[in-house]
Amino acid sequence: MAESFGAELAEQLRQNVGDALQAVSGADLEWGTLLAQILGQLFVSIIYLGAFSGGYLILISTVRLVLGKHRVETALFIQVRSCLRYLAVLGALLFILAQFGANPRVLKAMARAGFMALGFYMTWLIAGRLIREGMTRYKIDVSIRQLVENLFSVIITALAVVTLLAQFGFDEVSIVAGLGIVGIAVGFAAQSTLSNFIAGITLLIERPFRIGDWVTINGQDGKVIKIALRTTWLRTRDNIFTMIPNDSVASSDIVNYSAEGVTRLNIPVGIAYKESAKAAREVLMPVLLAHPDVLQGTGMQPRVLLRSLGGFFGEPGSTGMDHAR
Repeated sequence: MAESFGAELAEQLRQNVGDALQAVSGADLEWGTLLAQILGQLFVSIIYLGAFSGGYLILISTVRLVLGKHRVETALFIQVRSCLRYLAVLGALLFILAQFGANPRVLKAMARAGFMALGFYMTWLIAGRLIREGMTRYKIDVSIRQLVENLFSVIITALAVVTLLAQFGFDEVSIVAGLGIVGIAVGFAAQSTLSNFIAGITLLIERPFRIGDWVTINGQDGKVIKIALRTTWLRTRDNIFTMIPNDSVASSDIVNYSAEGVTRLNIPVGIAYKESAKAAREVLMPVLLAHPDVLQGTGMQPRVLLRSLGGFFGEPGSTGMDHAR
């Protein structure tokens, strides 16, 4: 009984699918012909995939021989390999879609868009490298480099999107206008993010601090490790990572300990009343003079001074110790 029910269900499904396909095609459907056509297309598609994969492997092997063993792990080889892989995938996709009867206009548009995308990618690689080398040659500040590289990436991406959509019949003016409307809507919906973005550009232009400076922002002490367009990244002396929104950074008091070079640190040390300040100085000075991170130049010599008499750390007396680092 179960077998007969399964056979009846399979026959009903076959009949329903056949009726649907016949209604779409408007002609009598022959299952044998359809199956042979599908298998033939799949077989040809596999041949195309094998041909493009084999061509890709041959080209990669040729590039390996040309560049040599010592250059196969360089950035140049990785970029060349990515471009060849992209071309192989694009070619295989176009041939397979053509095999399944895709519209020639769509295929031409996909081919143009694919090659243009590759062109934008290569432009981004070459122009980005030239920009980085130029900024490095002229010793541009690292924070300004980040701003220029981010803006360049955004511009290239926007141009690529508009150009690629234009290949499929979209109007460039309409796309730009639509992006402008979307930008206004996003600006109203994300005012906090937009204010952080504007504040980040202001910080990169005014440069109250630079990457590597030790600063105090909103009560947070740390070393500036990155100035992004939305946040400023600090690493504290305890190796704790902190991200502060740029809007908060721009509106708060900023103390930069590295702007004028070396900084003198005052480290209070408490001793008991019965102890001798002179003896404490004789103990501390050799330690300061021998420490490699303590500066010994003119005007920066370490000093041990008696600052006050009073309770400190539970002790009845205190001294003060100054040294420059």
